[in-house]
Amino acid sequence: MKRPLRREFMFQLVETSRLLRTYVDQRARQHGTTRAQWGVLARLRRQEGLNQAALAELMDLQPISLARLLDRLQDQKLIERRADPADRRVYRLHLTPQGRGLVDELDAVRTDIAQEVLGGVADESILAALDALAAIREQTRAQRDDRTQAPAEAGQTA
Repeated sequence: MKRPLRREFMFQLVETSRLLRTYVDQRARQHGTTRAQWGVLARLRRQEGLNQAALAELMDLQPISLARLLDRLQDQKLIERRADPADRRVYRLHLTPQGRGLVDELDAVRTDIAQEVLGGVADESILAALDALAAIREQTRAQRDDRTQAPAEAGQTA
């Protein structure tokens, strides 16, 4: 029996994502870190000075889960929390030189992983996949936003 194309694509996407996460976890452990910590370090390099709330939202993490990750990274001297001069309750997150060195080292690992996983895939296929993934992300965000707004709107009275 042939499976519907869109359902099969979703199944393959989820399964591939799971396999990639597992593989990247293994590679991260070889460098003394985790995939989650690697993600935080990479995000902070792109947007240094974020506060915890903004970083949690960007990474789609619960604030308490992110706080635990940040505590471990700070204990390892990979990040530092600096007081926000405009708001004493807020801390801004910055990489330490050691953290920057680790994330730079992990860039080479990311390049290796990309080559290992995508080495035999044509650039045209990768470009098409990037377009498809962008469309899927947008549609997923729209669906998520519609579903989270619907209960709130249902509770409003005219």
